[in-house]
Amino acid sequence: MSFVSSLRSRSQVRRNRRALERAVADAPTPSMRDEILLAAQRSGISTRF
Repeated sequence: MSFVSSLRSRSQVRRNRRALERAVADAPTPSMRDEILLAAQRSGISTRF
């Protein structure tokens, strides 16, 4: 993996994590937060905050 590809990949991971954090914070109910986290885990997004 080239340096530029590595940077792009890392910034994509950061974008995904920020979007996930925003979605969890804006979820109207605790059950919706759980569903969002489960969907993220299934798709391979890191859910550690």
